[in-house]
Amino acid sequence: MLQNFDSHVAYVIAAHRDHPKEPRNAYRRWDLATPYSAHPIWCATTILTETSLPQDLREEGALALLYHDVTEDTTTELPEDLPSIVLEDVNDMTFETSAAELTQLWTRKPKIRLFKVYDKVSNWLDSIWMQERGSAYIDERKAFALRLVEDAERNYGTLNVVKIGRAVLV
Repeated sequence: MLQNFDSHVAYVIAAHRDHPKEPRNAYRRWDLATPYSAHPIWCATTILTETSLPQDLREEGALALLYHDVTEDTTTELPEDLPSIVLEDVNDMTFETSAAELTQLWTRKPKIRLFKVYDKVSNWLDSIWMQERGSAYIDERKAFALRLVEDAERNYGTLNVVKIGRAVLV
């Protein structure tokens, strides 16, 4: 499934760099200088390091995480040759609003919630931008992320992302 992983990475970089829906979507919010593509690449490469997960789940997750923000934040279509399971995963990771995600994610498959742990932990690594939204927003998002971390540990064990999540969410 991961043949040509470097081509997938290049596709995601180009999508976020060259075709953002809004110019600000090309860069991470915290500094408006870090390429946005650093986020999905971090998510994808981090799940690949989870050697306690089955290889097929790691590979499927890596591709879903690489592409999870392409439809939300860019005008680029997903590649037609992506495996159908990855297209389904990306669709299942996508919500109308971040508020909808807070409630609807719990009805999704455990693997989708697992993939979202990587997404949310990455967001917390550069969460300084959340301060402008206020403490209620931060508290709600932190509780959500911690619940995701706990869910991942229940379903998949103490993964690296669980350890990282606990470290950044204190």
